Amino acid sequence: MDAKTLNTIPDIVNRLRNTYATGKTRSLQWRIQQLQQVKKMTLDNEDKIRDALLADLGKCQLEAWSAEISYIATEVDHTIKHLKKWMKPRKVKTPLVAMPGKSYIQPEPLGVALIIGAWNYPWQLVIAPYVAALSAGNCAILKPSELAANTSKLMAELVPRYLDGDAVAVVEGGVEESTALLQQRFDHILYTGGEAVGKVVMRAAAEHLTPVTLELGGKSPCIVDKSANLDVSVARIAWCKWMNAGQTCVAPDYVLVDESVKETFIAKLQQKMQEFYGEDASKSADYARIINQRHWSRIMGLLDGQTVLSGGVGDQESRFIAPTLVAEPDPESPLMQQEIFGPILPILTYRKLDEAVHFINQRPKPLAMYIFSKDKFVSQSVLQQTSAGSVCVNDGMMFMTNQDLPFGGVGTSGMGSYCGQAGFDTFSHLKAVMERSFALDVDVRYPPYNVKKLKMLKMLS
Repeated sequence: MDAKTLNTIPDIVNRLRNTYATGKTRSLQWRIQQLQQVKKMTLDNEDKIRDALLADLGKCQLEAWSAEISYIATEVDHTIKHLKKWMKPRKVKTPLVAMPGKSYIQPEPLGVALIIGAWNYPWQLVIAPYVAALSAGNCAILKPSELAANTSKLMAELVPRYLDGDAVAVVEGGVEESTALLQQRFDHILYTGGEAVGKVVMRAAAEHLTPVTLELGGKSPCIVDKSANLDVSVARIAWCKWMNAGQTCVAPDYVLVDESVKETFIAKLQQKMQEFYGEDASKSADYARIINQRHWSRIMGLLDGQTVLSGGVGDQESRFIAPTLVAEPDPESPLMQQEIFGPILPILTYRKLDEAVHFINQRPKPLAMYIFSKDKFVSQSVLQQTSAGSVCVNDGMMFMTNQDLPFGGVGTSGMGSYCGQAGFDTFSHLKAVMERSFALDVDVRYPPYNVKKLKMLKMLS
C-alpha cells in the first residue's frame, strides 16, 4: 500500500464513524440483512475461497469447507436465529429501596471496531469476529493478514460487493498499514495472532483507552490417561494436530501420556498418521503446507538435537514438513519453550497424574487443553487444578463447533472471548438502566425517615 493510500485510513475511520452516528446499524432488520449477505458472500464464492486457501496454505477442500466456509455459514445462522433475543433488555431485580421501579441491562453497540485477523485460518479469523461485531450493531474495519495474500486480496474484492460499504471496510497491507490503523481511535479492537504483536496492539489501544480482545494461542497440552480408549484417542489427536499442518492455535502442542501406555500410544499414533496421509505425506491431497519460508525454517530449527520418532523431514521449496513425533524433549529446549505452530508433536511421559498437572501449571496458561480418559476422577482433577481458555475431554478442538461456548484465552493466551452470544456481548456495551416512578409518597429516602413505611414496604414485597 502506498503513502497516498496510507493517508486514507483516517478518512475510512471517519466515514464509518459518520455512518454509525446515523443509527442505521442499530436496527435488527439491517443487522440481519447484512448477516445474510455475509453468508451469501461466503457460499457464493466457495470455489474462490478454496482456491485462495489452497494457494496460501495448501489447504485441502475438506479443511477449507469445514474450518472456514461452513464455519462462517453456521455462525451466521446461529446468530440470526438468536439475535432478536440477544438485543432485548435483560431484566434484573430491583431493590426495595428503589421501588416502585424496574431495572434492566440494555445491550448497545460500541461504535467502530477494528478486527485484525491471522494467516492460519485467514477467512474464518476475520469474518467470524466480524459476524460478532456486526450482530452487535457496529461498523468495522477488517485487516486480513498479508501473509495469506491470496485470501486477503479476495476478501478486499468481495466485501464491498456484498456488504454495506458505508459500514465496513477492508484494509490490506503489512506492518505500516497495521501501525497506521492502530494510531486511530476505535471503540473495540479484536486481534488474533502472537503474543509479541498482541502487546503492540494493547499498547496502542491504551493510548485511546480502547478495550481489546486478544486471541494469542500458546502451548496447548494434551493428557492421555492409561484408561483412555487409545484407538479413538489417537485418531482424534492426529486429526486436530495435523489439520492445516499443525498451524492451528488450538492444536495440541505436546502430549503428556501415562508411562504405562506410552509405547502402545506411539505405535497406534504412527499407524494413524500413515492411514491419514500415507507413507509420504508430501503426496497426500489432504495435507497442507507451511505459510512461508521463514516459518518453515523456524519449525525445522526446532528439531535440532531432538529424538525424532517419525517424520522430521521437509522440503523448503514446497514449504512441506512431514507430520513429526518427537520423544521426551528437554523442557528447556526451544521446542518446549515456544508455541510450535507446525506439524511437530512432542511426546512426554508421566508416572502420576500430579506430575502432568504440575508440568502444565509451571507454564503459561494455554488457549486450549485436552484430556483423554475414561476415569471421571482424572478428568475432573485436571479440570479443577489447571487453567486454560477452553477444555475438551476425550476429543480435540470440537468445542469450536459449539456456538453456545465462548472462545477465548486466559493469561498470556489471550483475554476476552467471542463466538455466539459471547461475541455479541464482547462488541456491546451492556448498559445498566433503572426506571423509577414519580410516586414520591412511597419514597423513604428523605428526612424525616419513615421507618414505619419502610416496614410496610418490606411486608408487601
